[in-house]
Amino acid sequence: MKWTIAAYLLYLLLQDHAPDQHNGGLTVTHEGKPVSSLSLNAHRLPVFPLLDMEKYNRWVNELDRKTYTEPVNARIGGNGQIVPGQNGHKLDRREFMKRYYDVLYGGGPASIEVPVYPVYPKVDTELLASLRAQQIGYYVTYYNAGNIDRSHNIALAAKAIDGTVVFPGETFSFNRVVGIRTTGKGYRQATVIVRGELSEGIGGGICQVSSTLFNAADRAGLSIVQRYSHSRHVPYVPPGRDATVSWGGPDFVFKNAYNQPVLIRAFAGGGRVGVSVHSSDVIEYMPRKVPSMSHRLPEEIREAPTLPIPANGKK
Repeated sequence: MKWTIAAYLLYLLLQDHAPDQHNGGLTVTHEGKPVSSLSLNAHRLPVFPLLDMEKYNRWVNELDRKTYTEPVNARIGGNGQIVPGQNGHKLDRREFMKRYYDVLYGGGPASIEVPVYPVYPKVDTELLASLRAQQIGYYVTYYNAGNIDRSHNIALAAKAIDGTVVFPGETFSFNRVVGIRTTGKGYRQATVIVRGELSEGIGGGICQVSSTLFNAADRAGLSIVQRYSHSRHVPYVPPGRDATVSWGGPDFVFKNAYNQPVLIRAFAGGGRVGVSVHSSDVIEYMPRKVPSMSHRLPEEIREAPTLPIPANGKK
C-alpha cells in the first residue's frame, strides 16, 4: 500500500497538478446518498502533497463500516426449497484512494461515490444443492408434545441449527449457533415434572436438541470436541448419550474433519426431534455405531447439573 501511495503521488507531481483546485468541501456518497463530508484540508500535512495517513485511515475505516453490506447465505426454506443467497459489498480502498487524490490534487469533482467490490456468500445455491446428495448421519428422540412451553423451546432451538453448513476444518458450537436463550428471542419458562416436583427455567428443553444433534453427529463420524453430560440420566437418550448446554456454561462442539462440507438439518414437532447430517456424494465418511432411542415417550425430568465428559465421549 505504501508503494502504491508513493507511486501515485509521484505520478500526480509529474503531471504538474496544482493543489487547492477546490475551495469548498468534499462529499462522499454511497448509492447516491451522502455518508460523509469534510474539508479538503482535513487530512493534509503542511508539506505538500503529503497527508496525515493516521487521520485518513481512521476516516476510511469509518466509511468502510458505514457502507459495508454483509452477504446473505443461501438457505433451505420451510418447504425444503433452496432460497438463493445475496451478495454483499465492501469498500474498495485502493480505488477510493485514487479518487480521493484526484479530488485533492487532480482537479476532479469534489464528490466521490464510494467504489465497492462484491462480497459473495459463503453458502450459495449450488453448494446447498450438492450437500443434499447424501445423508451420513441421523437421530431421533421423543418428547411429550403436551408440554406446550417445553415443546416450543425445542422447536425454536431445532430451527436455529437447521440449515447450518460446517466446512472442512471448521467447528460447530451449539451455543454460538443458537445464541443466548431469552424471552426476547421467544424462549419460554418451561415447567417439567421431576418425580412429582415442578421445576422451571428459560429455554427448558433445548438440551434434548443438543443431545439429538450429538448422536447424529457421532453417527456421521464427525469429531466430538466438547461435550458435557448431565449428572444423572435423562430419559430421552440412552445412558451416557446426552449433551447438555447452557449459555455461558457447558457447550456442545464438534469438528468437521472431512474434506467436504456437511449440512445440518433439524426438525421438531409432534413429540419428535429429528436431526440429520448430509454431505456431497463424493464424501468418504466413517460412520459410528450409536444406539437408537426407544419410540416410547420418556418420563419428563429436569435437566440436572452437569459433569464434564472428555472429548472422546467416555466417562
